[in-house]
Amino acid sequence: MKDDCIFCKIANGMFPAAKIYEDEDFCVILDLGPASKGHALILPKEHFQDVCELDGNVASKVLPLAGRIGKAMKEGLGCAGFNLVQNNGEEAGQSVMHFHMHIIPRYKGGPKMVAWEPKTLNQEEAKDIVEAVKAKL
Repeated sequence: MKDDCIFCKIANGMFPAAKIYEDEDFCVILDLGPASKGHALILPKEHFQDVCELDGNVASKVLPLAGRIGKAMKEGLGCAGFNLVQNNGEEAGQSVMHFHMHIIPRYKGGPKMVAWEPKTLNQEEAKDIVEAVKAKL
């Protein structure tokens, strides 16, 4: 746990939160600034700044937990689906530097939330990107 991390404190019970799930590794809370009814955050109890620092054991449990919570939201809240959103770095929208995953219920007829305008990828650009990333793996 990191002493100056608000999500560490929430996940470890030092601050109150509307918890919908808790186990030895995670705490799942309702987001205080929800994008939709039921918007929740999966918070590991151990501190990791982002997905690049995430421990493999913890990482292996995040997606199954997100699926379990999302299924419960579909059944309990009547949402038509859900988005899993995980931001890494301030420019990517991460506002708290503690790994967390958003589970955002989506309702029929609701607003578009996670969308972008598709661009065109040319072959030369694709080659350059592949080479740059592969060189760092």
